[in-house]
Amino acid sequence: MDLMILGETLRYIRINITNISQEDLADKVGLERTYISKIESGKKNITLETLSSICDGLGLSISNFFIKYDKQLKESYLGKEYKNVKTRDKI
Repeated sequence: MDLMILGETLRYIRINITNISQEDLADKVGLERTYISKIESGKKNITLETLSSICDGLGLSISNFFIKYDKQLKESYLGKEYKNVKTRDKI
C-alpha cells in the first residue's frame, strides 16, 4: 500500500467530503492529532483496524475508502507515467 496515497486520500476525504478538522477526527477515534497528521503526510504506517476506525470517524465505509484510494492511486501512477513519456519524447 502506498502510504502517501493513503494519507492523501484520507486528507481529501476529511477536508472535502466530511469537512472535519484533524483535531475533531482524532477526538472521535481516540487518536492524537499529530498521529492523524503523520498518517495524512504518509509518514506513518497504520493497521487495517486503525484505518477502519478512522473511516468510521469520517462516516465512511472502509470499502468506499478503498474505492477512493484506488482512484487516487491510478491517477498518481498515470501522472508519473505521463511525465516519463514526456521526458522520453524530449530526448
